[in-house]
Amino acid sequence: MAAVTEHLTHEHPAERLRTNRLGLWLFIASESFLFAALISARYYLLGTERSEHLNQALGFAISLVLLTSSLFAYRAETAARFGDQRGFRRATATTIALGLLFMVGVVLEWREGLAFFPPSTLYGSAFFTLVGFHAFHVFTGVVALALLLFVGRDGRFGPENHWPVEGVVKYWHFVDVAWVFIFPTLYLVK
Repeated sequence: MAAVTEHLTHEHPAERLRTNRLGLWLFIASESFLFAALISARYYLLGTERSEHLNQALGFAISLVLLTSSLFAYRAETAARFGDQRGFRRATATTIALGLLFMVGVVLEWREGLAFFPPSTLYGSAFFTLVGFHAFHVFTGVVALALLLFVGRDGRFGPENHWPVEGVVKYWHFVDVAWVFIFPTLYLVK
C-alpha cells in the first residue's frame, strides 16, 4: 500500500492529467451506455409512436438553448486555458444561466406533458424517465459549473491549471450530445 501511495504522490503532472482524462472518458462512456439503454427501451416499448401533444416548438427552443450553452462552455474553457479570468467568469456564468433556462423549459415541458401523457402511461413513463434522467445530468453540470465559478473567482485557473474547467466542460458537452440523441427520439421520430 505504501508503494502505491508513494507512486501517486510522485506522479508527474502530465501522468496525472492523462489519468484524469482517461477516468473522465471512462465515466462518460459508462453514462453513454445508460442513455443508450433508455433510448433503446423507448424504441422497444413504443416503436416510432410519438404523442401528438408534444410541444415541438418548446422542445426545439430548449434544444437551441442547450446547444448555445455548449459554445459558452467552450469559451470558458478556452479563457481558462489562456488565463483570461474575466472571460472565464463571464462565459461560465452565461453557461450556467443557459443551463438553468433549459431546466425551466423542462419544467414547462413536464407541466404540459402531465396533462396529456401521465407517467402512468407507457409513453409518459418513457418520456419522463428519459427527460428526467437528462435533466438530472444538466442539473449536475450546472452545480459543477457553479463550483468552478466559485473556486475560480480568485484567478485559480490558468495555463498551468485548467484541468478542472476542461473536465467539467467535457462533461457539459457530453450532456449536450446526449440531448442531440434524445430530442429526435422524443420529438421528431414518428
